[in-house]
Amino acid sequence: MASSSRNHQLILGALGLLVLFVVGRFIARQLEIRAFKRKHGCLPPPREPQPEHIIGLAAWKRLRRERRERITMKETTRRAKELGYTSSLVMAGNNFTVTCDPVNLKAMLATNFNDFGLGPREVPLGPVLNGGIFISDGEAWQHSRALIRPAFTRAQVADLSSLEEHTQALLSRIPKADGATVDLKPLFYNMTLDSATEFLLGHSVHSQNSLPGSPARNFLDAFDYAEEILQKRSELGRFAWLLRDKKFDEACKTIKAFTDGFIQEVLRGENKMTRYNLLGEIAGACRDPTKIRSEILGVLLAARDSNASVLSSCFYEMARNQSIWNKLMAEVESVAGRELDYEILKDMKYLKAVLNETLRLFPPLARNVRYARKDTVLPRGGGPDKQSPVFIAKDSPIYYSVYALHRLPEFWGPDAEVFRPERWLDDKVKPGWAYLPFNGGPRLCLGQQNALIEASYTIVRLMQEFKRIEPRDNQPWTEHLSIGMSNEHGCKVAFWRSK
Repeated sequence: MASSSRNHQLILGALGLLVLFVVGRFIARQLEIRAFKRKHGCLPPPREPQPEHIIGLAAWKRLRRERRERITMKETTRRAKELGYTSSLVMAGNNFTVTCDPVNLKAMLATNFNDFGLGPREVPLGPVLNGGIFISDGEAWQHSRALIRPAFTRAQVADLSSLEEHTQALLSRIPKADGATVDLKPLFYNMTLDSATEFLLGHSVHSQNSLPGSPARNFLDAFDYAEEILQKRSELGRFAWLLRDKKFDEACKTIKAFTDGFIQEVLRGENKMTRYNLLGEIAGACRDPTKIRSEILGVLLAARDSNASVLSSCFYEMARNQSIWNKLMAEVESVAGRELDYEILKDMKYLKAVLNETLRLFPPLARNVRYARKDTVLPRGGGPDKQSPVFIAKDSPIYYSVYALHRLPEFWGPDAEVFRPERWLDDKVKPGWAYLPFNGGPRLCLGQQNALIEASYTIVRLMQEFKRIEPRDNQPWTEHLSIGMSNEHGCKVAFWRSK
């Protein structure tokens, strides 16, 4: 009896010490945070309206509703204009900071780059990307970037020989009859997948004309499905393992098996490729097939979706703005009879303006997230005047909206929501960190020039074939969010070969 009582007392004593330890740690941490805030002059940013700020269940439900109604980006922009460019909220028990302030974005992506990382991306994205450049930080990221960088030299970017083949495949899918309706969005996604796989693997999957059940079609279907699920997993973050999906598991196996076939051929020296490709470049420096696959699939995910989204949105707008189409057509006709090359495309000023405006209003990577790697600050957004630094605790997420940033009247004028390429012809327009379609700082997209040249070439070639365009639906541009962003309703248009 005495022994039992003594054990009971020991247990209670141990529990008491544990409680004291936890409370002590909490108090010490709060004092540490208070001292840090005082030292840096931090003040809290505006809070998003919530019925409670402990669990944040209402905010989570609101986010789900916005996703269902496809208004996430629109609502994010509205809140930024009403509350301020930087705000905070509690969701699922976590504190979140949301910003679209270019000063803060510069700090996160460049000047204080080492204070922020990608956080727990390995859990949601690992089944496909598994340690590649888009989910790595620190030395691992530096190594990945060094492997990939050589593939994006100007010499490789300027090689347009393969693009014409993919353009011809695209043209073959557009009805020959004038005025026939065609949805360009899936055709652009096929074309950019074909172009990207040729650049990355040395062989195009030729998805544009592949038959159902073929290896190329199976890969395309698996890739599309996996991308949709990856976005859902990304929203769950480190809890992505809760999302069970057998079809996703099978899609991942299909993607890996298809890619591994090309990788093994290269590693065995059996693949005699005639064109430069990223696979051959990486295999010359790395013999780990898993590492190679991760880098290839990461670049494929970014390259394919970004270009297809930009092209779809560009033709969506031009079909509804005949004056823009006519002005660009005049520039296209000015280079008639010349073989398109890097220099010609680069010198087409209005074409560049149209692409810049498309990337401004419809950035493919519309939002992103960083996690604080230590206690740090965002330069501004706090206090009554929203000019004081904002404290960011270690491991806290900071969501930033490029979509909202690109639509702020302070930087783009009262017509910030209007598609007007002419704004880019004004030499006074120098948006700096208010324009981030390709990210910024050390993680600036390596494929930026490659994407712009491919999009430019495709636009010019289509406008050389077709002289008139009309929209074939009256649907507003509506966000579809996966890993990137595109128009939910596609790009339904009609072409005419003569004016």
